Amino acid sequence: MSPDARTSSSGRGRSRGTASRAKDKAQDAAGDVEDRAEDAGQAIQDNPWYRRLVTLGLGAYGVVHLLVAWLALQLALGGGRSSEEASSSGALQQLAEQPFGGVLLVVVAVGLFTLALWQLLEAAFGHLYRRGATRVRKRLSSLGRAVVYGVLGSSAVSTAAGGGGGGGGEESLTARLLGHPAGVVLVLLVAAAVVAVGVSQVVKGVRRTFREDFSVPPGRAGRVLGVVGHVAKGVAFGVVGGLFAVAALTHDPQRAGGLDAALQTVRAQPYGVVLLVVLAAGLAAYGLYCFVWSRHPRHS
Repeated sequence: MSPDARTSSSGRGRSRGTASRAKDKAQDAAGDVEDRAEDAGQAIQDNPWYRRLVTLGLGAYGVVHLLVAWLALQLALGGGRSSEEASSSGALQQLAEQPFGGVLLVVVAVGLFTLALWQLLEAAFGHLYRRGATRVRKRLSSLGRAVVYGVLGSSAVSTAAGGGGGGGGEESLTARLLGHPAGVVLVLLVAAAVVAVGVSQVVKGVRRTFREDFSVPPGRAGRVLGVVGHVAKGVAFGVVGGLFAVAALTHDPQRAGGLDAALQTVRAQPYGVVLLVVLAAGLAAYGLYCFVWSRHPRHS
């Protein structure tokens, strides 16, 4: 080999070595950042005040479900003032009408935003006891919970500020989607997603996988409330998803709706009053389940 060839080969070797070292340094730096982020997340979750706020948030979430159950029962028995009250926004409005309602709503909002932070941490760093696709699925589930808690917390803040719950959002959203060239497909996708959430809730209740959300076994009462509550929530989500599907197939956004419309639909069926009372009892069971959950939530 000529001197020039040896020099060229040596140069390429040094270049590859330099690139490899740079890559290793970049990976080490990324690993250090991830480790520091995980340590920070763990420090937050280990903070006793943070854990108290998570307990408060789960209790607040339970209160919201108990109020929705009460409004659903009123609707079943003909005592409700309007269909829009039998929803989470209606529950928050009911809370606002109580003595010191504004203060109560702020407390609820703080709790719910803490729950959103909790689930964001779980989505980013949690479920380490899982592996592969199961961990990814659990983290996506935590992300979905974070969105739900965050939206509900924002609604609590809006209600406390006098903005109300904001009814009709589902209908206007559906109308905007249906105005899109692929609107029917988009709304059907929304319907499928909502129904999928409902099915997952039913499966979670029937298979009792909600026990994984506890740091200790929930006990007999917690298991019963968890089964009944998750199945009831799943059925409610299923009806909501069905309404979105009907709106897409009929190209009528007024056929869409949230939980309030779903409960009205249930009431309109044969034996609808009985069905709605049963569903209200199930939602109340979920509210009580949240109180049990709040005592021993799992921080992973």
